[in-house]
Amino acid sequence: QVQLVESGGGLVQAGGSLRLSCAASGRTLSTYALGWFRQAPGKEREFVASITWSRSSITYLNSVKGRFTISRDNAKNMLYLQMNSLKPEDTAVYYCAADSRGFGGLGEYDYWGQGTQVTVSS
Repeated sequence: QVQLVESGGGLVQAGGSLRLSCAASGRTLSTYALGWFRQAPGKEREFVASITWSRSSITYLNSVKGRFTISRDNAKNMLYLQMNSLKPEDTAVYYCAADSRGFGGLGEYDYWGQGTQVTVSS
């Protein structure tokens, strides 16, 4: 029904910037909230940021507030994550996800992308 594909990951030096993209294909429900999660080796997956359809509700993990910006382009079925002032602890595989309920945040997500690697060198 819904497929998500991330891109834009790579290697960057601490303090640098990177922008991740997530392309949605297939049937897309306008009420879907979209979010970003990440998982570092040996750690569990954690929530990073989310945004609702109308962009009226945006939620961030405390450690990325002021550094990361989540946005979406509904006409293009695209989700973005602008990451500035990157730190080594941001190193992880980043996944985009869709919440059919439209809540976002730490809610239940129904669809997941394959992930894109982000590595921040110290």
